Amino acid sequence: MLFIPKQQKYKKQQKGKAFNKINKNFSLNYLKQGSFALKSVEFGRINSKQIASMYNSVNKVIKKNGKVFLKIFAQTPVSKKPIEIRMGKGKGNVNHWIAKIKAGVILCEIETNKKKLAIKALQYAKLRLPLKTKIYCQ
Repeated sequence: MLFIPKQQKYKKQQKGKAFNKINKNFSLNYLKQGSFALKSVEFGRINSKQIASMYNSVNKVIKKNGKVFLKIFAQTPVSKKPIEIRMGKGKGNVNHWIAKIKAGVILCEIETNKKKLAIKALQYAKLRLPLKTKIYCQ
């Protein structure tokens, strides 16, 4: 399962503004679909492969005892020029897709009745991500 957009208006984008500003509603991100969540504590970028890895690790632990809801999606393309190419000659091809994550954003939610299982699944998901995160219960 690839977590990349099917279609976009433009193939390549610029990096955009800094996204390291702290979310004012840091403590007000309520759970909408699940009872347990993984919340980011710091800002950063998450690759589409890392999102897929997080989703698969949570699904392996939960199996059919619950449901996983992803709240992030990689929609920013990152381009890279090939090795041994001189400067100039335009922008490189799209290499991978990222999601820009602010501090305090809920990354995924789990709906299940088993608390120990949900916490174990979210701990496995924490290992797959390059950001500091915490487990949030309702």
